[in-house]
Amino acid sequence: MSEKLIFELSSEGRMGFSLPPVDVPEMKKEELIPQDFLRKEPPALPEVSEVDVARHFIRLSLFNHHVDKGFYPLGSCTMKYNPKINETLSRLSGFLNLHPLQPEDTIQGALKLMFELGEYLKEISGMDEITLQPAAGAHGELTGLLMINAYHRRNKQLRSQIIIPDSAHGTNPASVVTAGFSAVQIKSNERGLVDLEELKKAMNEDVAALMLTNPNTLGLFEAQILEISKVVHDSGGLLYMDGANLNAMMGIARPGDMGFDVVHFNLHKTFSTPHGGGGPGSGPVGVKESLAPFLPVPLVVKRENKKRLEEYHFDYKRPFSIGRIHGFYGNFGVMVKAYAYIRQNGAEGLRKVSENAIINANYLKENLKHHYHLPYEGPCQHEFVLSGINQKAKGVQTLDVAKRLLDFGVHAPTVYFPLIVPEALMIEPTETESKESLDEFIDAMIKIAQEVEENPEVVKSAPHDTPVSRLDEAKAARELNVRWKE
Repeated sequence: MSEKLIFELSSEGRMGFSLPPVDVPEMKKEELIPQDFLRKEPPALPEVSEVDVARHFIRLSLFNHHVDKGFYPLGSCTMKYNPKINETLSRLSGFLNLHPLQPEDTIQGALKLMFELGEYLKEISGMDEITLQPAAGAHGELTGLLMINAYHRRNKQLRSQIIIPDSAHGTNPASVVTAGFSAVQIKSNERGLVDLEELKKAMNEDVAALMLTNPNTLGLFEAQILEISKVVHDSGGLLYMDGANLNAMMGIARPGDMGFDVVHFNLHKTFSTPHGGGGPGSGPVGVKESLAPFLPVPLVVKRENKKRLEEYHFDYKRPFSIGRIHGFYGNFGVMVKAYAYIRQNGAEGLRKVSENAIINANYLKENLKHHYHLPYEGPCQHEFVLSGINQKAKGVQTLDVAKRLLDFGVHAPTVYFPLIVPEALMIEPTETESKESLDEFIDAMIKIAQEVEENPEVVKSAPHDTPVSRLDEAKAARELNVRWKE
């Protein structure tokens, strides 16, 4: 499973490309580039053929684990399979070759797609208006919080606190602080849900909003959401929904109908666009009418021209807008993929997506709860959380279980989150996994639980069959030198 560096495959004079004859007047590079920016020596690049390059990177890709290769049950991340038609459509020349500074009349197709995507997301969420600008979920959180701040200031109120449950995503408190608020944490009850009495105690005239994920990070639906909404609104606060877990709700329940004033979407999670590797993502934000004046500019709007034909335009006339929060108009390529996914599934298909995600999660939970501790009983939504406390009592940590899973060709679930569950294993199968894949995961998890009882050292020293064995994590954290040395 070794692979040489591409520099080691290099052979002087070998090339992987050829260029056509120059069809424009030739000029010396010194005439085009200032002397200070010219290299004194040629760059030390590998000299390889096309086939060597292709095979090298294909082999490297097989060393890695990815959604196209195997099961990837990361909780709250919705690492679902991405239909390849999404990629094909996003590469259509009419989309791919656009420039954000083009006149509106030359990009009507793109504007129509953005407008219709916004309309679909509004229908799915029950929101009144939307912005597509935010580049990811946390960026959407920040955008929503800035609008909440603008809303209260417009009403001559300087509210400085945002309430967050102790099961919240880690990005939530970070976004709260970045937006200029202070985070107030409240504890969950014995069922893993918002403690209504604790919420009532925390509410006061300084609270701007409650920031809530529903279903929450334990995979549990907030059954008292209407009562929660009333408590918050009766105190003059707003209700924000982190939409990271919308994969469980499409076509079944809508945040707007539950009383949420703001919700962000993760197009790169819920609507099946490539996820991870640093991006790109997309985190549109939907709002109720009361917050619409504060949306970032520009918004895409539809109008009729003099010939009564539909036209699409950028609307900058928003005097109370929080302003731009992204260069130009958002990550358009991700929008194209999400649009294709929604159009392929339709309303019924999106509901089936959520139903299948819920069924898959409950199937895994029921098969694994007798082998790992289940801290919260009852039906889950699209994900659930187990605890490895029984395994830890035998000297095996959750991290060891996660490493051992790699030997079975499965990526590990999210570990040690949410923080309210000790030795947490947060598992989300998504709707795209077959029963056979789920059964393979169940068998691997049960096998590891048995190994903990019979031969724990096998688990504690894992992985054994990966290109790289377990790293010295303490050394890696202290010595961040990743340069290659001969």
